Amino acid sequence: MKKDFDKWNERKKALDGAVHQPPLISEGDLWWCSASENIGTETSGKGVNFTRPVVVLKKFGRISFLGIPTTTHAREGSWYAAFKHQGIDEVAMLNQARVFSYKRLDRKMGTLDGEDFKNVKEAYARLFTDDPPLREVAGKSRM
Repeated sequence: MKKDFDKWNERKKALDGAVHQPPLISEGDLWWCSASENIGTETSGKGVNFTRPVVVLKKFGRISFLGIPTTTHAREGSWYAAFKHQGIDEVAMLNQARVFSYKRLDRKMGTLDGEDFKNVKEAYARLFTDDPPLREVAGKSRM
């Protein structure tokens, strides 16, 4: 598939230049978000606004948040966390998490139920903590 970086650049300029009122967001919300046109294995948005659903994992004040893009394509493994939203099977792509500006938010889709959000958060934490702890060898760190 051919990427349209020029079109994304125009969309990005419009998002950045527009006057925005930060929306009220909460951790666990699912939003359509202008995720951009990306390179390589980075997940891109779709359509004219380059949007894709993103779970708000952690708010950073009212201006930004750590978000996890989602897909409806079945995925398995430690990089993914499955959940259901409004009867639709979704998968949080944990390896694609990043910080987003509130200016990228398009419209709220809803909120994950408490158990699903807990599972996504725990899967994200495990992604970075499942390795055995580094141990010191003969008084020296392995790092």
